Amino acid sequence: LLNINVGGKLFQIAYKVLAQYPITRLGKLALYTDPVKKLQLCDDYLVQKNEYFFDRDPSIFHYIFHFYRSGVLWVMDEMCPSNFVEEIEYWGIHLKYSQRCCRILLEEKRDELSEYLKIEKELEAELEPLESGAQFDGKFLGRFRKMVWNLIENPYSSVPAKIIAVMSSFFVLISIVGMTLSTVEEMKNKTGKMWMEQMEMICAIFFTSEYLMRLIASSSFKNFLRAAFNAIDLVAILPFYIQILFENLDDGDMQYHEELHKVENVSKLGKVLKLIKLMRIFRILKLARHSTGLRAFSFTMRQCYQQVCCLLLFIAMGVFTFSALIHSVEHDVPGTDFTSIPCAWWWAAVSLSTVGYGDTVPDTILGRMVAFVCISFGIILNGMPISILYNKFSDYYAKLKAHEMSQ
Repeated sequence: LLNINVGGKLFQIAYKVLAQYPITRLGKLALYTDPVKKLQLCDDYLVQKNEYFFDRDPSIFHYIFHFYRSGVLWVMDEMCPSNFVEEIEYWGIHLKYSQRCCRILLEEKRDELSEYLKIEKELEAELEPLESGAQFDGKFLGRFRKMVWNLIENPYSSVPAKIIAVMSSFFVLISIVGMTLSTVEEMKNKTGKMWMEQMEMICAIFFTSEYLMRLIASSSFKNFLRAAFNAIDLVAILPFYIQILFENLDDGDMQYHEELHKVENVSKLGKVLKLIKLMRIFRILKLARHSTGLRAFSFTMRQCYQQVCCLLLFIAMGVFTFSALIHSVEHDVPGTDFTSIPCAWWWAAVSLSTVGYGDTVPDTILGRMVAFVCISFGIILNGMPISILYNKFSDYYAKLKAHEMSQ
């Protein structure tokens, strides 16, 4: 018998049993005759007791010991898969010796664990700023840039930093409210326009100052341009300056500007200005910088993109299928709206989403039966991903909050 001491627990295994597995560590220990090679396989050797000592986990070695006795490697659910795989690799035992059911469960647990660790790492990276205050040490105006960085990027560093964070969210809301009110008929008079323009100017000045402060506090201009939040900030302030550029193409020719304002609604320049003004709605994305909920929602969409793409694929399949069915049973009805399959796409999309505007409805009994099947399919389809998305969102939100509080 070979005496093996694993973490303080003694095991005895017959040499002839170990010799059946010559590629394993204990198999080599049983077959080698050179004492030097044997000592290289273990951590220590007790001469008095003739024991080979291994500084490994004795609880897992019970399964290794059972493998040599029975030839089957069993895997228990309560064991950490990473630790178990590390141990059997140390002992030179391949996972193929385990039962298929155990192997499948172990692989699933390993995949779940690796996915969990990956998500945890990404969640921590979601809250970590691109730069840290230590990066400014020894650089040009490092002390000043570090102070600016704390004011802009670290709202928990001081009271002024917290005030700036609150003001940033406040100006975003003010800007969105101003853009909304500018479309109200009563606010299109001269006084209303003046107030809206002044409000937009104040918001643009604040956003520009904030962007410039972030640029000054950046240690790498290249990384600054790559950051998604900085791109959002740039999109938030560009419309104001582009609008000024278009409206002041020729300051000396006032008559041209008067004619331009008269035909603004129909001219190409007027359409461009409207599009540029509409881009201000992207300022609401700036709220994600200080909102854990919006970050959790964005993170959920990124993690569940496969499920979302699958849902869109099923919706597209349903739209094409039911639009073809409703057209085939309704196209002969006088005055029908289902004159072609593309004309029926809108009805199929509205029915699948269970919105049901009622602007296009089937007239025949067979068409209503097709509509009933379409709506039923839409209810089932819409109910499938909601629980998955909501559970993941709530889980990610709780973890982001926990990471935020720990930081």
